[in-house]
Amino acid sequence: MRGADYIIKKAAFAIATIFVAITLNFILFRLLPGTAVTGLSRVPHATPALRHALEVEFGLDKPMWQQYVIYLENLFKGNWGISFANQQPVWSNLRTDLWNTIPMVLLGTVVAILVGIATGIISAWRRGTKLDQVSTNTAIAFYAFPTQWLALVILILFASYLPSHGMENDFLLNPTPWEHFKDVMSHMLLPSLTIALTLYGEYTLIVRSAMLETLGEDYVLTARAKGLPQRTIVRRYALRNAMLPTTTLIALSLGYIVAGAILVEDVFSWPGIGLAVVDSVAARDYPMLQGAFLVLTISVVFFNFVADLLYFRLDPRIKE
Repeated sequence: MRGADYIIKKAAFAIATIFVAITLNFILFRLLPGTAVTGLSRVPHATPALRHALEVEFGLDKPMWQQYVIYLENLFKGNWGISFANQQPVWSNLRTDLWNTIPMVLLGTVVAILVGIATGIISAWRRGTKLDQVSTNTAIAFYAFPTQWLALVILILFASYLPSHGMENDFLLNPTPWEHFKDVMSHMLLPSLTIALTLYGEYTLIVRSAMLETLGEDYVLTARAKGLPQRTIVRRYALRNAMLPTTTLIALSLGYIVAGAILVEDVFSWPGIGLAVVDSVAARDYPMLQGAFLVLTISVVFFNFVADLLYFRLDPRIKE
């Protein structure tokens, strides 16, 4: 019963969070000056009648509360709206963007997790040595670097050797599936490398801190007193118990995979959901922005909920 109460409370909190996020999502974008139709005033053939017709078509002539009610009704019906920019369904646009974003960000995140966990374990194991100092300082440096600055540095250093724009080579005509795969992977390397370098420092520091805390516990001291090898102590006792905060961090990172890295995609012109957000902001495309941030909200809240369930599974103190 204790477990059921815990899960129900966490699920209710997740649903309430999504509803609040949906409301803020609707309000915040409409606080920005101008609309998708306002920018047409600079277009010579955009007459006041045309702009008014577009406002009626997009529902921008209605009061704010009425727009909100219509937005909620459509949302619960599964209708995310029509993009102002290309007149296509929002979900159709986002689905294409997501298929482009997820592999690129997932590759960088997986590399960051593996490298971060490995360097964190080594730093904790060799605490106080030169190796620990180099590893920790490097992790702090990459963790502190602004994402867009690091992306630009990588772009400058490697643009001569690897593709740095877009997702595929437009001049590669009728490629075979293998040639297309290699082309996409070569374009994916630089943005994925940027994401990996941005994230790995966080994992290194978290794993190192958790390992050092675990290595000071009484059961680890008892294992050392028994004469167990250091590697056995690290692998069997310290690492297993230090994975609790790391597991949570991984679950939260997976939530942000769906959002992509807006700045990284903008620098490398990667046609994913991050670049779509940038273009939608410039076009005041409310439906696309609302849809993109709704996907982000649901993914983050869902993986937070997964992290809570993992905590309940891994930490027996929650069941008490």
